[in-house]
Amino acid sequence: MSTEQDQAGRIAEVRRDTKETQIRVRVNLDGTGQAQLNTGIGFFDHMLDQIARHGLIDLEIEARGDLHIDGHHTVEDVGITLGMAVAQAIGDKKGITRYGHSYVPLDEALSRVVVDFSGRPGLAMDVRFTAGSIGAFDTQLAFEFFQGFVNHALVSLHVDNLKGHNAHHQCETIFKAFGRALRMAMTPDPRSAGMIPSTKGSL
Repeated sequence: MSTEQDQAGRIAEVRRDTKETQIRVRVNLDGTGQAQLNTGIGFFDHMLDQIARHGLIDLEIEARGDLHIDGHHTVEDVGITLGMAVAQAIGDKKGITRYGHSYVPLDEALSRVVVDFSGRPGLAMDVRFTAGSIGAFDTQLAFEFFQGFVNHALVSLHVDNLKGHNAHHQCETIFKAFGRALRMAMTPDPRSAGMIPSTKGSL
């Protein structure tokens, strides 16, 4: 595993290699939503693109995994590596808003995501997908992606699908809301510039 941080901005690159996956993630938290994605799972790339576009995060992800088995290791390890990159890019969290939330609809589906850059990993996810797979994407792996992310970004994350009959719509609203919530939480708050947004003095 290797990491690199750009001192000129909130940019980081992380490479994570295991016997199951080889992954490179580069993030610019102050980007314009540009994405270059190649995980080998088309629908997953589509969901990662939602994070980039709605979070205004420039995101590059190259992943090679044991897809001849299934997508589990690839999706989980992308979540882990993205979490590591976000944690590195955001640094000491001085001046950030810290909390973010978003409700996102798509036709009949509606999801809510709330995030706290608390320094403590925690995931509460209440999603009942109406299908077991969307294309080559096993819907159970949405949980594994977010669990990997929170464990390494050190955030508290609540993900709730409130309505939805179409699994594609359910999943897309979740990832869009996640991107929007991240964007809100990571945005600098001009009223607390240079300050850690915690009474503890650290996050």
